Amino acid sequence: MIGKEPWQGYIEPFCLWGNIYFVGTIPASTHIVDTGDGLIMFDCGYQESLYLMLENMRRIGLDPAKVTDVFVTHGHVDHCGAAEAFRRLFGAKIWISEIDAPYVRGTTAQDMTWAREYKMHFISFEPDGLLHDGDVITRGNTTIRCVATPGHTPGATSFIFNATDGARTVIAGLHGGAGMNSLAKKYLEENGLPLSLQKAFRDSMERLLTEHVDIYLGNHAAQNGTPKKLERIKNGEPDAFLDSGSWGRYITRCIAAIDDLVAKEQA
Repeated sequence: MIGKEPWQGYIEPFCLWGNIYFVGTIPASTHIVDTGDGLIMFDCGYQESLYLMLENMRRIGLDPAKVTDVFVTHGHVDHCGAAEAFRRLFGAKIWISEIDAPYVRGTTAQDMTWAREYKMHFISFEPDGLLHDGDVITRGNTTIRCVATPGHTPGATSFIFNATDGARTVIAGLHGGAGMNSLAKKYLEENGLPLSLQKAFRDSMERLLTEHVDIYLGNHAAQNGTPKKLERIKNGEPDAFLDSGSWGRYITRCIAAIDDLVAKEQA
């Protein structure tokens, strides 16, 4: 979507598995969980693509007004750009880590949301709730555990939660953010961020390797092969996302990526 028209990142909405739905875009994933007592949303995408998300929700029978909470993985515009608009329209509460809250409040020394880099519009907002490592939040039949995974931003947060299809209960995991763009030494130095975030990122990946996750959710569709798995679902494979090995494979790739970045910078 960066440098393109918003609709060029369109992907049709679908039931990902059980009570988990995908309603986002190719460049910025948005997932909905039906808790049996309202809906919760993980990330809300760009403000510019809000209309796509709302259309997607309505296409598969999800009422935006029933979203009680939006949980944001980190304070970059592609994950929280539509937050204030969504709250104003539907009254949902917005949650983000306390560490990343200055990003979305607009109180950092310079814009840290990546809106300037992406040439996107961003409306700052005050979060309704602040998240911390180890927080546990329950909504209806869904219990979410917050895991601090700093690096991509200082306050990036991963979410581990239970999901159900009515007969089975599994564990889903959404990683907080893995882009190397904000972990490069040059970016960290230019923005007054500590180089130690590189090690913090790697350490958080090692920590996540100990988590059992049956369904790996990417906060970008390419991370977990969302489009290809959608095709598998359409071809009669409802458990396409049910793969307990995909989480570990993704984390291992992240570790290799940060090791490669650090090695190149040291060289």
